[in-house]
Amino acid sequence: MLWNAKNGQVSLSGTKMSYVSFGRGEKAFVILPGLSDGLATVRGKALFLAGPYRAFFGRYTVWMFSRKDELPRGTSIRDMADDQAEAMRILGIGKASVMGVSQGGMIAQILAAQHPETVEKLVIAVSAPRASETVRASVGRWIGYAKRGDHKGLMIDTAEASYSPERLRQYRRLYPVIGLVGKPKSYDRFLANAEAILGMDASDELGKISCPTLIIGGGEDRIVGIGASYEMKERIPNSELYVYPSLGHAAYEEAEDFNDRVLRFLEEDGE
Repeated sequence: MLWNAKNGQVSLSGTKMSYVSFGRGEKAFVILPGLSDGLATVRGKALFLAGPYRAFFGRYTVWMFSRKDELPRGTSIRDMADDQAEAMRILGIGKASVMGVSQGGMIAQILAAQHPETVEKLVIAVSAPRASETVRASVGRWIGYAKRGDHKGLMIDTAEASYSPERLRQYRRLYPVIGLVGKPKSYDRFLANAEAILGMDASDELGKISCPTLIIGGGEDRIVGIGASYEMKERIPNSELYVYPSLGHAAYEEAEDFNDRVLRFLEEDGE
């Protein structure tokens, strides 16, 4: 079976980092998720997460990593990139194509700049190189909800800021029950991730990224703003930008051709 779905953990600094993998390809494709990882890791979810990546399985083994289980407050995006490089080393992944989504895109930028031996090609989706006022407004609201323990408010605010009007018409039907499941026992890990975003500034790092890079943005992104995608395009050498003009922060989920577009980029020039 090409899915070959596996769940695993790596020991790092006295704690664990969870990952899932699927596919049997010789090449490695590493995916770093966004801030939602602060609420729930990928642990045990290999079969659930594998489906959208079926087209990759013949050529790639797909790896999706969480941040460390125990994430102290004050952990930086740079720390997370160092953790990612170490986890890849332990697992023997070597040089991989890497895609980071939202906060995962921030980690991926630093990983490519500071650990170039780990990244063959880079995809940065709906992300930003620094905590702009747009980013701070969104993340600041979510920190407030988390500190109050208002899970329903956090979920609704995230959905309203992320999805297109068409998708929101479907999701709003779930709002009466949206806060009843998925609430973590503690928001400490979420807060550590969110606060790391507020301390992020890779502006001076982007010129160090030497691998081919695809930047994907949403023209209606209300969380990081589309200007962030253009800023990264300007500063990262050998980069290209694609914008979904009518989609927002959830473009990676809503755009039907998103994964096909990523796969085409990875396969360009016979790579």
